Amino acid sequence: MLMPSDLKTILHSKRANVYFLEYCRVMQKDGRVLYLTEAKKENLYYNIPIANTTVILLGSGTSITQAAMRMLSQAGVLVGFCGGGGTPLFMGTEIEWMTPQNEYRPTEYVQGWLSWWFDDDKRLQAAQKLQLARLDFLRKVWSKDKDFKEYGFSAQEENVQNLLDAQQQAIPKQDCIMHLLQLEARLTKNLYKLASTNTKQTGFTREHQGTDRANIFLNHGNYLAYGLAATATWVLGIPHGFAVMHGKTRRGALVFDVADIIKDAIVLPLAFICAKEKCSEQDFRQECINYFTTYKALDVMFNEIKSLVFFNSQGAENAE
Repeated sequence: MLMPSDLKTILHSKRANVYFLEYCRVMQKDGRVLYLTEAKKENLYYNIPIANTTVILLGSGTSITQAAMRMLSQAGVLVGFCGGGGTPLFMGTEIEWMTPQNEYRPTEYVQGWLSWWFDDDKRLQAAQKLQLARLDFLRKVWSKDKDFKEYGFSAQEENVQNLLDAQQQAIPKQDCIMHLLQLEARLTKNLYKLASTNTKQTGFTREHQGTDRANIFLNHGNYLAYGLAATATWVLGIPHGFAVMHGKTRRGALVFDVADIIKDAIVLPLAFICAKEKCSEQDFRQECINYFTTYKALDVMFNEIKSLVFFNSQGAENAE
């Protein structure tokens, strides 16, 4: 039998897997976590490598045993309950995760975060830094990825450069969170327009309840990003309620803030490209996970959170 500490030897930032399961039973068997699918003639068991897993999303028709939850907790795996196709996460429209109970997470991150969080001006500065990190990551991905460039998602394109440059110049000028949110909304709207034009999906409208492939894929990819963001904030011990942008009282809002760093760069173009290619939801999900791994999305989230923790300490940034 493995000791609980052995299950955490792989850092969360280096783990590769986000699982979405539906119509199965998750259980513990012989010291492993398995999921069981029932066929007409036989039952099939599949192993889940929990020590190399960050998030498990349990969709329609799933159940999980107490023993399996205990092992997932020991391995530091976050569990989310969602609807069919990976969306939405239950508890209404809120983000809700079954987080492992661990009182030995680091304390310096939440203490550093709270040292400035109650100051409105400093919280605005933190939100601006997150928005700038979002642009930096988008530029990085869209500058390197050949598949994205084939569909016009290139940081070297003049219209993309102008859009990102204008956004970068405008972010520091915003004097309140509401204005920053409005600026963010305009950027996202322009990116949707760019994506629909590049993939020849004219007339696209962002609708969270939409039934077209692009909207479905956007929902699904966003929830995968939320899973990584929830992992990053939980591992560092920062409660999800201490958001900097999506509202001081919105439950789980920090998850939205952190997930925004990677959504536009990866989820948005993939959703439109896969919709154009008529990919299945399973294929789209796998593409998202592959891109998260390739561009080290979880590492980026960890690093950005750490850089914010101490950015107001002694008036200078000194995050390790």
